[in-house]
Amino acid sequence: MANPIHKWFLAHPESVEESYPEHFGVAWRFGVAMLRGGIACLVHALVPALCERTGSGTVKQLYREMVARQPGHSQPAHEEPGWQIEYEI
Repeated sequence: MANPIHKWFLAHPESVEESYPEHFGVAWRFGVAMLRGGIACLVHALVPALCERTGSGTVKQLYREMVARQPGHSQPAHEEPGWQIEYEI
């Protein structure tokens, strides 16, 4: 039987070559950035002149960071010639 502590807290961080504290820090930072971007989108929904690019900028930045963390991934889709964003918030 697998150790539940390992299964719930260590297996995934190990699978991405991080310690638990390292993974916690990255996941926490991403979560806070998503909350910030989401709140900016809600503000933008109410007053379109505010936070015009904050949501899109947050998504783009998090995507860049996530892709950069992937082993062996050479060029993100958004950097390929001809790639265009379908919608910007």
